[in-house]
Amino acid sequence: MGDFWVFGYGSLMWRPGFAHVETQRARLHGYRRALCVRSFVHRGTPARPGLVLGLDRGGSCIGLAFRVPGDLRQEVLDYLRARELVTHVYLERVLPVTFASGARGEALCYVVDRAHDQYAGRLDAAHAAAAVCGAVGQSGPNEDYVLNTVEHLEALGIRDHWLEEVARRIR
Repeated sequence: MGDFWVFGYGSLMWRPGFAHVETQRARLHGYRRALCVRSFVHRGTPARPGLVLGLDRGGSCIGLAFRVPGDLRQEVLDYLRARELVTHVYLERVLPVTFASGARGEALCYVVDRAHDQYAGRLDAAHAAAAVCGAVGQSGPNEDYVLNTVEHLEALGIRDHWLEEVARRIR
């Protein structure tokens, strides 16, 4: 099989962890970056869940697309599935993306499963910030996760006004 693209919207953008031969900015239509996944381990606990990112329906999301050589397909898929499908809150989908050049293609994406227990729903910035504040898991405070994400997006020149508003509320 030929090369394929993987779409990153969160930590995959700055820490992909897999071999790739090209990176392009891309927009995924129909999904948005959102703090919509309850975290019971890494950024929260069952008693005080935190929130982590997911691709939820509606709007669009600017991220990075990574082109993976076809001969590494299975190796990269195995890695991504081990990383992204631990609790099965994400669904693996191949969806259309538009690259910064205007060209169109398809990319492997991990979108939130709205039927999963960890799905937090569509939250406004105030409710998301309230859920994030004070939540701490094995990977540290949930506030750090959000602020670090915003810093990385800014470094990549990607604006996410909703996430920036959440960050303003938790600072």
